[in-house]
Amino acid sequence: MPSNLPTRRLALGLALGGVSLAAVGCVKGESSSGGAPAPATGSGSASGGGTVRLDYALYNPLSLVVREQKILENAGLTVQWEQSAGSNKANEFLRNDNLDIASTAGSAVLQARTNGSPVQTIDVFSQPEWTALVVGKDSTITDVAGLRGKQIAATTGTDPYFFLQQALDQAGLSASDVTITNLQHADGRAALERGDVDAWAGLDPNMAGSELLAGSKLLYRNVDFNTYGMLNAREAFIKSSPELVQQVVDAYATARAWAIANPADLATLYATQAQLTPEVAARVLERTTLDVDSVPGDAQRTVLAGIIPLMASAGDVPSADAATEALDGLLVPDFAEKATVS
Repeated sequence: MPSNLPTRRLALGLALGGVSLAAVGCVKGESSSGGAPAPATGSGSASGGGTVRLDYALYNPLSLVVREQKILENAGLTVQWEQSAGSNKANEFLRNDNLDIASTAGSAVLQARTNGSPVQTIDVFSQPEWTALVVGKDSTITDVAGLRGKQIAATTGTDPYFFLQQALDQAGLSASDVTITNLQHADGRAALERGDVDAWAGLDPNMAGSELLAGSKLLYRNVDFNTYGMLNAREAFIKSSPELVQQVVDAYATARAWAIANPADLATLYATQAQLTPEVAARVLERTTLDVDSVPGDAQRTVLAGIIPLMASAGDVPSADAATEALDGLLVPDFAEKATVS
């Protein structure tokens, strides 16, 4: 099956000269287990004050900008930062009341809400091509159909996992035709490069690192199977602290404006914060559209509605009706509609 190359990309014009960083084999995981809740947050006002528990993630470049530039701290907030190693970890932090706001793929937050996690999407941080199906440099597999009977690494509950499900379905296969090994993204990369699995549903920046540093090959790409990058909050936090939610969304608007206006500085910041080589950082950002409407709405609803039948048939949600009902209450546009750049 021929690869479908991305048709929509913001030309970031990445000038990466002067950055010299050693690549790391895998990204760092979160520092908390997502078990016992962290201290409860305090309410604040639009003029500053209060505490928010917020994640940063290597698949969310804007979160790195917000954190590194201390946009929220400079506005008077106390921020308790936690790294999310994947959408599944971000959802776990929200479900266990370890974080107030966290970033995931759209498919992951829809699954979480359908399965009982009281979360809603307050902002769209990117339209990425952050996942593809990846095989090792010496693999003889040439299309998705060739994965029948093979072992594939994927992190369940994340966009790469749902990308894999969609790709298999399009090729006339199902999850029962392959063996899916549940590994966190960095571990999936390592397993592929060791030859422990035949393929991997990859996620940037690990995917770009494996591609450029280990010679791994992107077997199948399809930008339309990547759901949007979503910023999500616990419903209880939205109700108790709407002014803090607004400040976080405003901070993301500020970070987005800076990132689009300063692509070279963004590339340097991203390479440094993610501990990536300049080339890997450039590859990730080339596949990441930041100049996207941040208001959750019809675009996200359409792409998520399209994967509900597959989610239901794979048993990832109780039923298609339950997922549709969850989608109806997922998207909250109010905060992004009112967002201002400081």
